[in-house]
Amino acid sequence: MVVGNATQPHASTSGSPKSRAFGAAVLLLVLAGCATRPGPEVLTPIAASVPGARVVTAYVATTREREIAGSNVFNNNRARASNYAAFKISIPPGHRAGQIEWPSGPPDPAVDFVTVDQEVLDRRSFEQRVSSGRRNGKVAVFVHGFNTNFQEALFRLAQMAADSDLGAQPILFAWPSEATVTGYVADKDAVTSSRDQLAGLLTMLSRKPGVGEIAVIGHSMGSWLVVEALRQLRLTGQNAVIARLGVVLAAPDIDVDVFRSQMDVIGPLSPPLTLLVSRDDVALKLSGRIAGERPRVGALDVDDPRVQEAALRAKVQIVDISSLEASDRLNHDRYTNLAALYPRLAANRELHRAGAFVLDAVGATITSPLRVIGNALPQN
Repeated sequence: MVVGNATQPHASTSGSPKSRAFGAAVLLLVLAGCATRPGPEVLTPIAASVPGARVVTAYVATTREREIAGSNVFNNNRARASNYAAFKISIPPGHRAGQIEWPSGPPDPAVDFVTVDQEVLDRRSFEQRVSSGRRNGKVAVFVHGFNTNFQEALFRLAQMAADSDLGAQPILFAWPSEATVTGYVADKDAVTSSRDQLAGLLTMLSRKPGVGEIAVIGHSMGSWLVVEALRQLRLTGQNAVIARLGVVLAAPDIDVDVFRSQMDVIGPLSPPLTLLVSRDDVALKLSGRIAGERPRVGALDVDDPRVQEAALRAKVQIVDISSLEASDRLNHDRYTNLAALYPRLAANRELHRAGAFVLDAVGATITSPLRVIGNALPQN
């Protein structure tokens, strides 16, 4: 990896077409084994409630087009301007942290995530709602990754909001993923086409008097979109917007050299930009192979002294979360289990420092605080 002036060598870029094709084939075979995916029917509200269920209100800004005007069913076409919506998602009483309990038949709020209400919003009503919804003014913007449909992204945000219980207003920025295993290139084009809208959303939030802390969480390819939006904000002189943001990139699917060039423009953030990495992330290894043996940022090895030095030079925080349980076979979604642990981690001063760290966890519990690997430097 190259961050600042420190370099981690990557594998040879001369990977043969045969090896790249093999990596692509493996990726498709592994991902193709996934269970049947939820369709837009899970967004249909049901008039039911059960004792002990929690309701998460999530707002949506999306560059997807509406399937039908005036509806909240979104397709994968690219809208020329953002569309807005609000959803209330009921979390079942027996919910397991890190999981989404999808309906396997008619939705049952006693055991399933279910939609209990939804609204079509225009830009003005969206702005009014998100700037007045929470007493503490905190908002959390989630940008999903590759091969994700709208309802998967929405329910994932609801899961993280419920598990973290931090009181931040959850906002989904949904870009038009093809939601197919063969749509990698199309998805990369879709996130590129969404940079202006994400930068505009962050600008709008930063200027609302009722909005306090702004957390931005990007996953996988969504991390690339987040960093590109930050780069665009910096290039256009929107420094005050960037100063309002706390940025976390989970399993970022970003070429390490591309990330270096992006951070050269963006510069250090306060608090430091956080990278959540796993050395055994199969999806990122295959992504790197398809890209010509180019390693991805989300698969960095924090035990490498050069990575430790690079993190300090660039004033970024790299946290290895390999000890967290993964619910997918690719070890690509560990971040979903971090939400339940975050309230206990937030008070740890290491969480706000640059450097390379390891999350020491057993299952879904913390057995020790973040362990410093490099000589993390205190931030001014």
